[in-house]
Amino acid sequence: MAKAVRRVLVSIFLLGAAWAAQASSPVLTLTQAHVQTQIEGVVTEGDVQLPYHWDGLHRGKRGFASFVLGFDLAEVSAEPYGLYISRLGNAYEVRLNGVLMERNGDMSAFNGADFAKAPRFIAFPANSVQTHNVLEIRIRADIGRRAGLTGLMLGPMTEMESLYFNDYHWRVTGSLVVAVVSLLVALVSLALWATQVDSSQSGWARRDPLYFYAGVAELFWTLRVADALVEVPPLPWVTWGTLAVLSAAIWAMGMALFCAQVAGWSGLRPVQWLRHWLVFLLALGIPVAVAALGYGYPAVLTAWYTMGSLTFIAFVAVFIWKALRSGILAHKVMAIVLMLNALLGMRDLVAYRLVSSYGTNTLQRYSSILFGLTLGYIVLMRFKEVSDSAKELMASLAARVAEKERELHSSFQRLETMAREQERTLERTRILRDMHDGVGSHISAAIRQLQSGQTSNDMVLLTLRDSLDQLKLSIDAMNLTPGDITALLANVRYRLGPRFAAMNLELQWAVDVLPTLISLDAAAMRQLQFIVFEALSNVMQHARATVLRMEAAVEPSVDRPGHSDVCVRIADNGCGFDVQSASKRGLATMGERARAIGAQLRVSSQPGATVVELRFPVDAHTEPMAKR
Repeated sequence: MAKAVRRVLVSIFLLGAAWAAQASSPVLTLTQAHVQTQIEGVVTEGDVQLPYHWDGLHRGKRGFASFVLGFDLAEVSAEPYGLYISRLGNAYEVRLNGVLMERNGDMSAFNGADFAKAPRFIAFPANSVQTHNVLEIRIRADIGRRAGLTGLMLGPMTEMESLYFNDYHWRVTGSLVVAVVSLLVALVSLALWATQVDSSQSGWARRDPLYFYAGVAELFWTLRVADALVEVPPLPWVTWGTLAVLSAAIWAMGMALFCAQVAGWSGLRPVQWLRHWLVFLLALGIPVAVAALGYGYPAVLTAWYTMGSLTFIAFVAVFIWKALRSGILAHKVMAIVLMLNALLGMRDLVAYRLVSSYGTNTLQRYSSILFGLTLGYIVLMRFKEVSDSAKELMASLAARVAEKERELHSSFQRLETMAREQERTLERTRILRDMHDGVGSHISAAIRQLQSGQTSNDMVLLTLRDSLDQLKLSIDAMNLTPGDITALLANVRYRLGPRFAAMNLELQWAVDVLPTLISLDAAAMRQLQFIVFEALSNVMQHARATVLRMEAAVEPSVDRPGHSDVCVRIADNGCGFDVQSASKRGLATMGERARAIGAQLRVSSQPGATVVELRFPVDAHTEPMAKR
């Protein structure tokens, strides 16, 4: 009997619905339905006006709902029909005249896939729509997942596809764009935070928390927005739903701290209190979300959202008040963005948690993109300030460098003048020392000879000639080529050759073309000239020799096997002397000068053969021999 009554009621309802559908219209809007619900084994039924919001009517419950909608057509068109539904689910089945048209999700598995996030379009095969039609829709409804059914639109396929794609792009494609933009902003912000290090202070590396707050906020907002695209959650529903709830909270928290950092409030005590309060709300969100989504207490989640919204609104009010007084453009831009997001956030809170409307879309997900644009604006302004500061610094440095260059140029000129003066002083000192050691000593010797009265005029004359030769060689030393021993010996021969001839002293010349010794600079060449002249002077004054031989050649080294030396020898056939017992000042001076120029001095003497030998290492201290 009960079933018969039910069938009669359904038939009456279907006739009324068909009349209300205005069958003559090519597009039908179906909002009247007969629904049967099943919650925890209890079945109820009745007539309803769509949209049907499960969470609003059955808070904290899960179950099933079956909708029956009837519609009549005056005539059946040959054009295919399509059904557009803005929202239905979580899982659903759609049947037309008893034939299954579409199914999504497991109807028996609660908290499984959620297909209520995107609009649906169902194409009806040709000839499936009749004059009298019954549309049956069955849904599985989970707790807190916005299950239900909106009004249906039935009509020609092309028109329904147009409505469907418009809604799809607005909800799904728009969410995808917001998620991608938020992810890019997050990656850029975190990259700036990781690379922009303040190294001016010692200790831990200091990074700008502004980029960190923005990066973390946008990263979690990406997760929050991407939830609208995920029909099959990668985690169990309660865990995934809790993560989505916390992601929105972390985004709001990060944006508030980001704005406080932009305003320069990070060190203020009220901001520290705000930070602690936001952390407390974030921690409180975990049990709240679990209680609402897992155990069916949505009121606690609504209260938690309200607390967070009021906190955010209070912060926005203070920020706007401060921004209007500061006169800083970045603060004003941020104040506008905050105000817009606060208004849209309140709208979403009222529409989704307080009024429980169904079929509407959140708007804050789209306004949130303004935070990314504002961050980009702030970054550009910061880089502009840094660039301007760098340009000013470069100009200042350029002016200071130019000033230092002028000072250095002036100092260099003074140093150059002092160096030239010092060089002239050193040259005068050298000339005086050479005259004292050479000319002076010979003149002193001539004076002693005259004072003794025991020396002949010829001996005094010889001493004075030595003094004159020494003076000439000192003057020649000013133009000696560094390292050219051959030229030095030739110059000595030129100066002393007439004296050798006057003394009937035969000169035997055996000097090869020698390599240039880089180690012998101008000062060393003067020392070498003194040693050679001293040896020749001793021959002319004391040896009573008839033959003088000068040799110079490159020979194998005596002390360094496998290496070569430049060897200079001065030999005579005079009377000789005892080298070991000799305490002549001239030999000691010759030894000191030889050691000073890196040469080895060897002196050997016996009647008829006295040899003075100088050796210089060749190898790394030579240049190739030049042709003479």
